[in-house]
Amino acid sequence: MSTESSIDLNFRVGGAAGQGVQSVGGVLSKTFARGGYHIFTHQDYESRIRGGHSFFHLRLSDMPVYAAPNRVNVLVALDDRTIEIHEDVMVPNSVIICDRKLREVSPEVERVHDIFDVPLMDIALETGNKLYVNTVAMGASLGLIEFDFDILAGLIAEQFKKKGQTIIDENVKAARLGYEFTQQNYKGTCCYIIKPRTAPKTMILTSNEAIGIGALFAGCKFVSAYPMTPSTSIWVTMKALAHDDFVFVQTEDELASINMALGAAYGGVRAMTTTSGGGFALMNEGFSLAGATETPIVVALVSRPGPATGLPTRTEQSDLEYVLHAGHGEFPRVIFAPSCQEEAFRLTVKAFNMAEKYHVAVVILQDQHLADSYRTVDPADFNIDAIKIERGPMATEEELKTSKDFKSHRVTESGVSPRAFPGTKDGIIATAGDEHDEYGHIIEDAETRNEQMEKRMRKLDALMKDIEEPLTYGQEAADVSLIGWGSTYGAIKEATDLLNEEGISTNMMHVVEVFPVHKVVGEFVTKAKQSFVVENNYTGQYANIIRAYTGKLPTGGINKYDGRPFSPGYIVKEVKRRMGA
Repeated sequence: MSTESSIDLNFRVGGAAGQGVQSVGGVLSKTFARGGYHIFTHQDYESRIRGGHSFFHLRLSDMPVYAAPNRVNVLVALDDRTIEIHEDVMVPNSVIICDRKLREVSPEVERVHDIFDVPLMDIALETGNKLYVNTVAMGASLGLIEFDFDILAGLIAEQFKKKGQTIIDENVKAARLGYEFTQQNYKGTCCYIIKPRTAPKTMILTSNEAIGIGALFAGCKFVSAYPMTPSTSIWVTMKALAHDDFVFVQTEDELASINMALGAAYGGVRAMTTTSGGGFALMNEGFSLAGATETPIVVALVSRPGPATGLPTRTEQSDLEYVLHAGHGEFPRVIFAPSCQEEAFRLTVKAFNMAEKYHVAVVILQDQHLADSYRTVDPADFNIDAIKIERGPMATEEELKTSKDFKSHRVTESGVSPRAFPGTKDGIIATAGDEHDEYGHIIEDAETRNEQMEKRMRKLDALMKDIEEPLTYGQEAADVSLIGWGSTYGAIKEATDLLNEEGISTNMMHVVEVFPVHKVVGEFVTKAKQSFVVENNYTGQYANIIRAYTGKLPTGGINKYDGRPFSPGYIVKEVKRRMGA
């Protein structure tokens, strides 16, 4: 492949859990990114430490990419099952790098694909350790496509710097031997030749990392959490980057984590907790307490398939309606669902501002696919200088001095009361999880109950002022409209382009500020001849929300609930099937 043509290649590294599949994919991703390319990755791994099958999908392009298609150009097989498992998604004349000593390749596969036999195990043993098979595979892959080895060597040094120079040297040696083997035996025979190119520097981030970074820039000073896949890397990122004035508490369970975060937030600190669906189930009473006490808190919920433990390492968008109705009783909340790393950063900052401006709980809802997928991003898109900290109405010194008991829940037209923190020199600050009056004192009478309930619920109208319109893309007037939210953005956008190229007039609307529901959503649904809501769940949860809150009914849904993310091709196929095309 000429380096001057448009490059869009899909690498897939497959093997058993424990073979370093993610390590190979991760280092190759960084290597290509430093070589001037855009990347998007998808990780597929089972819920086990050893055995089973895992793979790391890496899309490499000279243009920004937001999704991983279900097709493979280069397959790196670290075990004897990988070729068989992934053969059906390999394009004709694709490339397979394997060790024939691990498994014989069938004649049918050899007729269709280019097989490059590399003695991965023998080369690893030559370095003195069979564990270096994955490092040999990295070098062999780059040697085959004639990429710059020095970039890989530099990344290996960074990756293993904490393990000492001996480990670095051995890994570099293993990678070099793999690189030299394919250069000496197969140079010029691979149909894909990729050279580094000059391009602006990028960062590689997952959405979880972007949320963690966004929280720090938003002024978050307290995080409490119980580790739960796939949310843990949010607070791991924050711990690694935070300064001394940041507090993290790993709690004994999720009940403690939300209640500790509520305590910190009530005391005036920007606080959050992170979890997944099963952990959020334990947080429901605390979530409801946030509604009653009007305490601003941010919850980062990273979904995985349920019910119960479900598929703990896979992806699904099945917690949306649960989050919308979580917590006993009725109280307002905000739900954001990032579509990409940049949105994860922006929405996290906005989540803290919205929580404090309106004294509500804000949920940042995403799923495993987006949480664990790496993508190259432009640092300029993270506009740090534009960040504003908005804390909402605060009580004045005069108000505190003139009233011994402070009206923490003062009835206002917007539903938002000026705020003061416990420990303030003047005034007594009180609240209660029981129904209360303006002073936070417990009540039982119907009149005050109505007054406080209506006050809290008026915030929904106030919140709408800060809810932005969804993104729209494609033709203004179209026969088909695709509607999505959260992590489906990249796949839907690419599918929109593919459908238009095939002559099916298509546009899309993508929602990231999910609740409260913007009025534009209902207007968009009925513009096209047919509208389909694309989401990773069985019941069409966002389609249900559209119908409930706008009265508009989409034509149908394109739903996927097998624990795997959408690919652009899957959406195209489903649209054409529904249209009889």
